Amino acid sequence: MAKKRRPQPQAAAPKIKDGEVPVVGAREPCPCGSGRRYKACHGRQAAHAVTELVQRPFEGLAGECDWVALRELVPAATAELTLKGGLPEGVPSVTLATVLPMAWPALRRDNGAVLLGLQNDTASGDISRDLADTLQRALEAEPGNPVAAGRPASDGPRLQDLLDPHAPFEPTVHTGFEFWVENAENATGEVAASLERANAAAIPTARIPGLEGAYWCEAPEKNHLRWVTAHPEEKLLDALARLHVAGTASLGEGTRLVGSFRAHGLVVPVWDLPSSMGADEVAGPAAEFAERLTAALASDAPLTPEERRARGGLTNRQITLS
Repeated sequence: MAKKRRPQPQAAAPKIKDGEVPVVGAREPCPCGSGRRYKACHGRQAAHAVTELVQRPFEGLAGECDWVALRELVPAATAELTLKGGLPEGVPSVTLATVLPMAWPALRRDNGAVLLGLQNDTASGDISRDLADTLQRALEAEPGNPVAAGRPASDGPRLQDLLDPHAPFEPTVHTGFEFWVENAENATGEVAASLERANAAAIPTARIPGLEGAYWCEAPEKNHLRWVTAHPEEKLLDALARLHVAGTASLGEGTRLVGSFRAHGLVVPVWDLPSSMGADEVAGPAAEFAERLTAALASDAPLTPEERRARGGLTNRQITLS
C-alpha cells in the first residue's frame, strides 16, 4: 500500500496592503493571501467603490448647472473643454457633445480632435469618473476612430482632475446634429439619412443668455422653461413657496410654475409657457424672476401657514431623474 503523502508546508502568503492589491480575475485567489476568491474579497470593495452613487457628479466644475442641463435636458449642444496643462500633441481641441452618432462614448476625428459624449449610459455610480476615463482613452485613440465604453478604475481620475476649473464653460445649443460630421452640408447617403432622423427627433431648445442652467424648449401644446439651479434645495423650496404665495412665481401672463425635479443633486424648477412665448420673449421675465428669487432666498423669516402649504405642494410634485 502506498504511503499517504503528508501535506507539504506552504509558504506564508505575502502581506499586501489594500492599496497595493492588484486586480485579477473574479474567480482567482485574491492576491492579498486571504484564501478567498478575488470577487468575494478585495474585488467586492473595488466594485463597491466604483458603483457607489455620487449625488453631484459635476460639483466643482465650471458651469455645473449647464453640465446637468446638457446631460438631461438639451438634445443637441456642444461646449469646448479646457484641459489642465493644455492639449496633448496632436489634439487640436476637446469638445463635449450631448450625444454622438451610434451613442459612441467618444470620437477621435481624422484631424485628431476629440468629441466626448455626455448622454451615454455609465458603468459606475460616478458619471464624472466614467467621463474622465473615456476622455483619457479618447486622447490616446488613433485618429478616425470611435472610443468604446469601459469601466473606470475605482481610484481613477474624475473630470475635476482633468479639466481647468477656471476656464469658462459656454455651451452652444444647436438646432440639429450637423456637428457630428465635418462639412455636414455635403453629407449624402446613410450619413445624411441618419442626420435627418436625429434632427427630426430633437425638441427645439434654446439657452437663456445670462442665466446659467436656464433652457427654453418647445412642446406640441405648450412651451417650457426648465432652470437648473445650484441653490440648496431646502432654501430654494422655501423661496419658491414665498414667491408663489406672493403671486410673483410666474414669468408673466399665461405662465405658471408647475413644479420641479431633481437631477444629479440639483433642483430644476419648471414653468409652463404659452405656445406663443419663445426663447427671446421669456428671457426678460426670467431675468426679473432671478432678482425676485435672490431676495426670497435671503429671507430667514419663518414660513406662514399658507407658504408651508405651497411648499408642500411643490414637494409633492417633485420627481428625481437621477
